[in-house]
Amino acid sequence: MENVDLHFEKAVGERIRRLRSDQKLTLDQLAELSGVSRAMISRVERGEASPTAALLARLCSALGTSLSVFFASEGEVTSPLARRGDQPVWRDPESGYLRRVVSPGGTGSRVDVVEVEFPAAAEVRFPGQQASHNQMQHVWLFEGEMELVVGETAHRLLPGDCLFMNVGDVHGFRNPTDKPARYAVIIDLGQR
Repeated sequence: MENVDLHFEKAVGERIRRLRSDQKLTLDQLAELSGVSRAMISRVERGEASPTAALLARLCSALGTSLSVFFASEGEVTSPLARRGDQPVWRDPESGYLRRVVSPGGTGSRVDVVEVEFPAAAEVRFPGQQASHNQMQHVWLFEGEMELVVGETAHRLLPGDCLFMNVGDVHGFRNPTDKPARYAVIIDLGQR
């Protein structure tokens, strides 16, 4: 996969700051709601630190949004076609997983399509994502193996397998092998 779009990384901090500002929350209030330190939120907003997937999920939940809605493109539709070279890419600095927003932005579609490349032996754990309970998703594995913890159940996916779940019930993703995994996530964003 191509290099991560650094502009997109910087946009993560700007988007968090805008969401916090729109809700008239101070850094201290967001820190209390999310369990993320004020200093870390400030660094993320200034583009000095890239949040991990777990940290970003905690911030999104405190801000009343989900990761998928957070990453969804805003603004006017420039084209119904999203060329691969123009698709926003974000890398989780902790696990190294690469998340590519495949769906054309600004279409108003309730469906979001994401491509993920998950490194060998990597793992991501999420706290409960209350803001995501109105969203459903499919995880369709193309290559490798993945283990997903959904609610109290652990599912092992092999190539070609597809798992349907409530986004808010997802607690973890793990690649138990020494090879990368690649999969698509198709998300029904629910009412926006």
